[in-house]
Amino acid sequence: MKTTLKWQEKMAFTGEAGGHQINLDAKAPIGGDGGMTPKELLPLAVSGCTAMDVAALMKKHKQPVESLEVEADATMKEGSHPAVFSLLALTFKVTGQVDKEKLLEAVRLSQTKYCGVSAMLAKSVPIHYHVILNGVEIGHGEAAF
Repeated sequence: MKTTLKWQEKMAFTGEAGGHQINLDAKAPIGGDGGMTPKELLPLAVSGCTAMDVAALMKKHKQPVESLEVEADATMKEGSHPAVFSLLALTFKVTGQVDKEKLLEAVRLSQTKYCGVSAMLAKSVPIHYHVILNGVEIGHGEAAF
């Protein structure tokens, strides 16, 4: 995997990977807030990785998922320098007439076996998750690789 990051101006950069681009920037006043910060990309990367696992597993088990959303809440460690995460909390929100056990198993497998981004980050920060199906919490756990 190869990526390229090109400086544009001030604190604005354009990242490229696999023929795709994303803008990065710092928050004001140092930057222009024209893109995500590198720290914002980490929880988004975890969310994308685990969501793709869950979507693929639910499709494999022929579960009629109507919507799938993963919220990530990264808590910063107080008073640390450099500023690092102390906890990453994922909330999986799924709607549809799906088997709750299959959904829980898909999330568990993602967070213990398949999600490479979670596996890398879990070595330095705890990752907890909650699973909500049709507005009701049906389970929770922690990434364990």
